[in-house]
Amino acid sequence: MPRPARFTEAQILDATAALVAAGGPGAATIGAISHLLKAPSGSIYHRFVSRDVLLGRLWLSKAAFFQNRFAAALADPDPAKAALAAALSMPGAVRDDFAGARIMLLHRRDDFLDGDWPPEMAAEAIRLKDQVDHAIGDIARRLFGRADPEALQLIIFAIIDVPLAAVRRHVANNEMPPPSIDDLIVRTCAALISPSRGRGGREKPRR
Repeated sequence: MPRPARFTEAQILDATAALVAAGGPGAATIGAISHLLKAPSGSIYHRFVSRDVLLGRLWLSKAAFFQNRFAAALADPDPAKAALAAALSMPGAVRDDFAGARIMLLHRRDDFLDGDWPPEMAAEAIRLKDQVDHAIGDIARRLFGRADPEALQLIIFAIIDVPLAAVRRHVANNEMPPPSIDDLIVRTCAALISPSRGRGGREKPRR
């Protein structure tokens, strides 16, 4: 019988995440991961065929974690509450997975991509993009009755760009976002969205 693997995919991904969060993707060499896990490199290659695949899987797993929180928040039947909950999903996810936050907020997808990903990973990346595109279009229609470029720009700024900017400085400084950030996000998001509701996402022209 083959000897059971000592290290799971989750353990390897967690060790890789810790290294990337501390020193960037370049810090996550197979040797460094092996040293952190106290495991032979063969144990890693048994689970992941290459370092590129390992890093790609790490990025996809963290992207899915953040996006699933965001999409779940938008399920609230009240569109205004859904938008605010989605905006607050960012600081909440940061606090629940700080290493993941440093990976997602301080690096780009391209930092984890060297060449072509395997087909199943490329398909997952497309699914993630489609998930957020659909969620943004849906909440724009629910709030403003339309999903034209103007409405999409407004909702993306209110529930993605504002929360991202609010937490990124703290994440870059290796500190948790303070609770006061949540209130600032809610106030800013509400101030952006509320005046445009009932006008199809358009401001009245000034006279």
